[in-house]
Amino acid sequence: MITLHEMLHHLDDLLAVGQFNDYCPNGLQIEGRSEIKTLVTGVTASQALIDEAVAMGADALLVHHGYFWKGEDARITGIKRRRIASLLAADVSLLAYHLPLDAHPRLGNNVQLAERLGFIRQATAADGLLMSGCLEHKMSIEQLADHIGQSLERDVLCVGDGPAQIESLAWCSGAAQSYIDQAADLGVDAFISGEISEPTVHIARERGIHYLSCGHHATERYGVQALGEYLAQHFSLTHYFIDIDNPV
Repeated sequence: MITLHEMLHHLDDLLAVGQFNDYCPNGLQIEGRSEIKTLVTGVTASQALIDEAVAMGADALLVHHGYFWKGEDARITGIKRRRIASLLAADVSLLAYHLPLDAHPRLGNNVQLAERLGFIRQATAADGLLMSGCLEHKMSIEQLADHIGQSLERDVLCVGDGPAQIESLAWCSGAAQSYIDQAADLGVDAFISGEISEPTVHIARERGIHYLSCGHHATERYGVQALGEYLAQHFSLTHYFIDIDNPV
């Protein structure tokens, strides 16, 4: 068991929250009970995840995608009202960590994705997000897409005009398709992320690089799991990861 205050202080230090200029508040977003014995983790604080967390007796829900994003309507109405009401009624805290969880060198989404896919890491960009490395063995684009698809249980969309055999690559989980120019500047054969936008196709073709869109949710399932498991071991908590499937 740990107090909510103690967990927040520990996570702020662990994830170096103060180093990030993020799109949302990192840390405590909804305050619940003061002590945590049961922790539930998930990717996005959807109503379905909240309902399951409450049913499992969670004291706190820790997610990658929480609330109060920059530019969104600040009013507590509709879906947002129902989600927050469910958390408050059950006295469950909501903790959310976005970029700090992407970038963590041991528990982050990007390093956990690399471990899942067997990538050999060699370098990380200054912002801690874009990673680059290589495959243990060269693969064709079809072989790489099949490997990723089987590992993540997702169909992979491949675009671009990269080399026939892929050895070097860069990756960044989630909606990081805008990093494709930075990846191409590194001279890698392929860039891997979650989502794809219309311009990404043309950039990949014209920069001579493969781009693989592997799913926002699918590429960001592993950091929050690793963080939950770490907290459970460190503070003797009961931890459940709940995967609310999302095909995007």
